[in-house]
Amino acid sequence: MGLTSNTVLALAVVLAVVFFGLTIWLWPRLAKRSWRAVVGRIGLLLGTQLMLFASVGLAANNSFLFYGSWADLFGQEQDMGVVVDHSAGSKDIKVTGKEKPDTPGAGNRAMGGEIQKIVVSGQQSKIASPAYVYLPPEYFQKKYEKQNFPAAVVLTGYPGTAENLIKGLRYPKTAWAQVKQKKAQPMILVMMRPTVAPPRDTECVDIPGGPQTETFFAKDLPKAVSQTYRVGTKPQNWGFIGNSTGGYCALKIGIHHPEVFGASAGLSAYYKAASDPTTGDLFHGNKKERDRSNLLWALDHVPAGKSSFLVTSSKSGEDNLKPTLKFIEKVKSPARVSSITLNSGGHNFNTWRREIPPTLEWISSRLTGN
Repeated sequence: MGLTSNTVLALAVVLAVVFFGLTIWLWPRLAKRSWRAVVGRIGLLLGTQLMLFASVGLAANNSFLFYGSWADLFGQEQDMGVVVDHSAGSKDIKVTGKEKPDTPGAGNRAMGGEIQKIVVSGQQSKIASPAYVYLPPEYFQKKYEKQNFPAAVVLTGYPGTAENLIKGLRYPKTAWAQVKQKKAQPMILVMMRPTVAPPRDTECVDIPGGPQTETFFAKDLPKAVSQTYRVGTKPQNWGFIGNSTGGYCALKIGIHHPEVFGASAGLSAYYKAASDPTTGDLFHGNKKERDRSNLLWALDHVPAGKSSFLVTSSKSGEDNLKPTLKFIEKVKSPARVSSITLNSGGHNFNTWRREIPPTLEWISSRLTGN
């Protein structure tokens, strides 16, 4: 049973109730001063509290998906053991598994679509990173067998996992529903975490002597996906969405690579690269690169491309409202900018789940498969 399984949560709740009942029932019998009675009382109290904490923790994790699996909880990195050959002729994408999305008719991929687990091998960046690709039902339907589809890279925050985008933020299920409601067109979603060199937070920067993360997302990833799936190579074929760190990356890549991405959305994004123990020294004293990674600086100094941007914040609960307003003010033609401002919403999954449907609708309206 997985960490996020409702069965695990229900079992923890039942055990908490059982321990509480046993404590009430056995307490009179354990009122003696013998060591056995003392050990019994301690055991019942510890058992009850442990199961209560487990129930609350599992419920919170199911809501916000801090951890996607038992291995993630206990710090075991499942995807770090993949070795990819970068020699000439090797494939840039290797499919390592297939899953059914949480959509109606998921048993039939022409009705519910399919999620493929892949490893992307970056030829220029020399980075290999796992990802999930959501292929909509139309991708497998005869009517669309010769048609290209628009694609969007979707990033979670740091140190999140790609599973968060599927289970917690429900991107495939939401995308499927919006197509059925005729609010969006079918799109391919390439779902990843921004941490392509775990455990380091690279902030989508090409680090001197280190991971070339910007090159991976801006060049290697779109090329590999377009060569493997029915996705075009023009800016109008590609979008970028992210929350938190992923939102910063989406906007940064969109600003600096309008020749690749036609639309970028940052949910609860921040606007300059973080600097803390998780990032290390990203720029090695290079002021030009540091400035370039400040998105408000970049909007003033980098020639505007024909890109569309979406930024989100809330009047209460988010601390990025002021820089978000500055971002909107600084976007120049021919670029365009849109925004979502909630009355109230924190930096969490509940907020982003409210923003994802209009975000997918927005990005769909700005992309095309042709």
